[in-house]
This record gives sequence, C-alpha cells and structure tokens, in this order.
Amino acid sequence: MYGYEADGASALVRPYAVTGGRTRPRYELALESLVFSERGRDGAPLTPECRAILDLCRVWRSVAEVSALTRMPLGVARVLIADLLHDGLVQVQQPQGGPGGRPDLALMERVLSGLRAL
Repeated sequence: MYGYEADGASALVRPYAVTGGRTRPRYELALESLVFSERGRDGAPLTPECRAILDLCRVWRSVAEVSALTRMPLGVARVLIADLLHDGLVQVQQPQGGPGGRPDLALMERVLSGLRAL
C-alpha cells in the first residue's frame, strides 16, 4: 500500500485498485517523457489520481516528476498517464535518443537535477 494525497486528504490505496489490476501501460513511457495537459476535465468522470495528474501537468512534467509529486509508484503513474493519453487528455513528448539509441546525456542530467530538487 502507499499513501496518496488528493485534495488535501490522505488515504491508503493499493496500486492494483488504482489501475484496475493492470501493471503495464498501453504505451511505453520513459521516465524522462514529458507530459502536458492544457485541457480541463471535459466533464468526464475521472479518478482523484487522474485529476491530480491533469492538475500537475498544466506545465510540462516528466513521468518521474508526476510519480514523485503524487507519491504514486512509477508503474501506477505510467499506467494512468498512458490512459489519459489514450483518452486525449494529455500530450506526451517522448525523449529523442542520442547516437546508438542511447538517451541524451544532457536531458538525463536535467531530469536527475529536477528529481534531486524534489
């Protein structure tokens, strides 16, 4: 179980309950993938976890940041972000690999710096 804070309330929720038992996202999302949402909720019924992700992503955030700031396990954050992407509620910018398919070192340093700042 993990603690999740939504709207100022703290609750213990099992990760499989949040994702409906799914452990793999619909799309592969790297830790450094950037997520953004300019849309409102469009009246769609969303879980508190999805609403928290949409609220956080009013500015570009990495998948790792979303996980850390919402206190969700990384796997749960990836599943929910992929669901929001599938529903057209977020935009995702995947990292561009460097030579040989390796991640860009400068990008990785920026992500690490941002995670340390959390």
